[in-house]
Amino acid sequence: MSVNPIDLSCYGLHAEDIIHNATPARLYEFAITDHHAVIAASGALATRSGDKTGRSPKDKRIVDDPASSDDIWWGDVNIRMTERSFLINRQRALDYLNTRPRIFVFDGYAGWDPKYQIKVRVIAESAYHALFMHNMLIRPTSEQLQEFGDPDVVIFNAGSFPANPYTAQMTSTTSIDLSIENGELVILGTQYAGEMKKGVFTVMNYLMPKLNVLSMHCSANTSDDDDVSLFFGLSGTGKTTLSADPRRQLIGDDEHCWTDDGVFNIEGGCYAKVINLSKESEPEIFGAIRYGSVLENVVFDEATHEVNYDDASITENTRVAYPIEFIENAKVPCLGAQPSNIIFLTCDAFGVLPPVSRLTPEQAMYHFISGYTAKVAGTEMNVTEPTATFSACFGAAFLVWHPAKYAELLADRIRKHGSQVWLVNTGWTGGGYGAGERMSLQHTRAIIDAIHDGSLATRKGRTDQLFGFDVPVECNGVPSEILWPSDAWGDSEAYESSARRLADLFQQNFLKFEAGASEAIRKAGPALGRGD
Repeated sequence: MSVNPIDLSCYGLHAEDIIHNATPARLYEFAITDHHAVIAASGALATRSGDKTGRSPKDKRIVDDPASSDDIWWGDVNIRMTERSFLINRQRALDYLNTRPRIFVFDGYAGWDPKYQIKVRVIAESAYHALFMHNMLIRPTSEQLQEFGDPDVVIFNAGSFPANPYTAQMTSTTSIDLSIENGELVILGTQYAGEMKKGVFTVMNYLMPKLNVLSMHCSANTSDDDDVSLFFGLSGTGKTTLSADPRRQLIGDDEHCWTDDGVFNIEGGCYAKVINLSKESEPEIFGAIRYGSVLENVVFDEATHEVNYDDASITENTRVAYPIEFIENAKVPCLGAQPSNIIFLTCDAFGVLPPVSRLTPEQAMYHFISGYTAKVAGTEMNVTEPTATFSACFGAAFLVWHPAKYAELLADRIRKHGSQVWLVNTGWTGGGYGAGERMSLQHTRAIIDAIHDGSLATRKGRTDQLFGFDVPVECNGVPSEILWPSDAWGDSEAYESSARRLADLFQQNFLKFEAGASEAIRKAGPALGRGD
């Protein structure tokens, strides 16, 4: 018998058993009986996402429609597809869903600010996917569900059924296809739940800038007196660790929008990595892994169902999805005031960037578009050099407009609200990877504390002639000798060589954005001439 019966015939779906906005308990029941999920010892539902244990960005497509074509930043991130190919994949998904004994539907919201909130409908064959989106979207009340009406976005998740690689524009049996004009997302050939979450974010990344709202891939927290900070950073930079502060309230861990009224979280939950997780290292996340949470691709003891978070034999990308209220100090509703501080986190394995720098609005735009971090070498023999990684706006995979569009919106808000932007290096100091050492988490936390208590903003600065940064010469709890990188190195020539190399990497990366960036943005990057 269906829960909250709903008619899906308008989509061409005719399943007899439709499970609509079921409780976690019912979804547990179906997931365990239908999809080989288990209950972990903590109470979370543990399941696997099949062959795909991460996103498939090369298989993401957007319909090239005349109404939106000129807005979209076409290329490797946003790959064109024809409406005909989209409709073929859509019909393929519908045909498959119509063969299923039951279909799961979840209706929820994206965006905590009612003025910008959109309605999202998820249609899937899997109870696991329904519970995942129950956690990640904003859950409607019974009254809201009765009045939900027509959704703004519909996700057809037929992920266990493949795309036909002979369909035009397909390159594999996996395809994640978005039609902006139809407000529809079709998923084939992957059961990785993160595709749904990021599909909604991609829609918001298109819609919000049209309303003069900045959509952002960042975390956000606030003090009790509405002092909001935003944390941008790629994987491995410490975004989750540093934004999860027991002395501050968490607004959200991943996706936000910045309006004339302040910031709001797009999501109703958190999707955190759990590889090497421990109660000591991440107590907030560890405590959130309980009944109602969804664990993906973790290894557990068959007898006790205790999870081994250090086991990466399935994937390094082990994850947990949980409602945001599972975080004890979450701020619900997930809304905040105008941000006082914006923190760009980078893990610089070259050991060149200062532990903390103040950025001008123009520098903020440049480094926002660049989205720099660095990764250390992998497991190849005798490879010790770090590798620079650039991801525009700290989330290139989810952008729809040209990165300069988001950068201009960021700069406008910085100027309007007087927000201070900081670049914080959580990477290496005293030398690059293999020579120096990793920045102390204790020192990084002291820097973040000094940003929040206002003391760092009053410290005298020194200008880095190559990158143009204003580098504070003092910070409570941080040795002064590490604040200026060349001093920490002790070998000024070696430092200068590495710094110029990194500056060149910045310049080379930015070449692809120059056509869409203003002169002010272009001049705000590192200039090798300044260091001569």
